[in-house]
Amino acid sequence: MQFATKEDIEAPIDHVFARITDATSFERAALRRGMDVARVDRMTTVGTGSQWQTAFQFRGKQRDAEIKVAQFEPPQAVQVLFETGGIEGISQIELVALSRSRTRLSVTVDLKPRSISARLLLQSLKLAKSSLTAKFKGRVASMAEDIEEKYRAGV
Repeated sequence: MQFATKEDIEAPIDHVFARITDATSFERAALRRGMDVARVDRMTTVGTGSQWQTAFQFRGKQRDAEIKVAQFEPPQAVQVLFETGGIEGISQIELVALSRSRTRLSVTVDLKPRSISARLLLQSLKLAKSSLTAKFKGRVASMAEDIEEKYRAGV
């Protein structure tokens, strides 16, 4: 099961890359949504090998996820691998400079089941794929707007 979207952002590629790799802000956002997040590597910055353990509620069950940065190529790409409950996922984020002050953000998430229960869960999610895709695109668009606003504000 795959989700993909693109957004054009009125900000330079370096600024956009710094925002999408700001792990502290993502950790705070996850905590506000009720997730438990713990960084398990000893790195001081985000890069290849950065890892987190998370715990959250989904469909009435407690889920644990392992998240790892597999590829980190400033300022063009970040690839994140995650695993939870028999589902493996790959999230690919790519940036392309359209001009000095405009960047195209492409985000792709690919989910693959590794167990029968995970296959059943993904099958049920496929029934709601159009609404899930709309939510995914909305979240990426919201993130793009936030990046633009912070760039205009000089943050």
